[in-house]
Amino acid sequence: MNGKKNTISSEKKFENNWWSYWIDNYIMPNGKKGEYHYVHTGGSTFIVPLIDEEHVLMLKQFRYLTDRVSLEFPGGGIKEGQDPKEIARKELIEEIKYDAELEYAGSFNPYIGVTTEFCHVFIARNLRESVEFPQDDSEEFEVVKLSLQEVEEKVISNEIFNGMSLAIWALVRSKLLK
Repeated sequence: MNGKKNTISSEKKFENNWWSYWIDNYIMPNGKKGEYHYVHTGGSTFIVPLIDEEHVLMLKQFRYLTDRVSLEFPGGGIKEGQDPKEIARKELIEEIKYDAELEYAGSFNPYIGVTTEFCHVFIARNLRESVEFPQDDSEEFEVVKLSLQEVEEKVISNEIFNGMSLAIWALVRSKLLK
């Protein structure tokens, strides 16, 4: 397959600080017309903070939509035009109170067909306590230290069920497990 879609019209139906809902009318390369509903975001950034070669930090956080506590990697949304690495550093400092050297690990689309979002993943090495840590009052979580093997076991047992964290682990595990 090759070719590109031809967007006839694009209408924003709703917008908040982090995403917008759009409806496009289009013509596909094969000539078929259609209407497409999707969510547009500026993206997101996530960090896998390594305490040492065998341990990472994760967050335990209550999630409203699932009505349960989720074990996940720190991260957050990116607004249009923001640098993913800068936002990763900000989220790392805000959520776990550490700064670090950030190594780009890759990107992925979390829900192709539904969102334009790309998640940018960084591995944080050489963690050092941060003297400044702005707090986001809308978030409440607990920082937990896990061995790489514990993360692997929690993925297999489905204790880590968050799709973003599962995709992040799939992206970085071969770089971390030896």
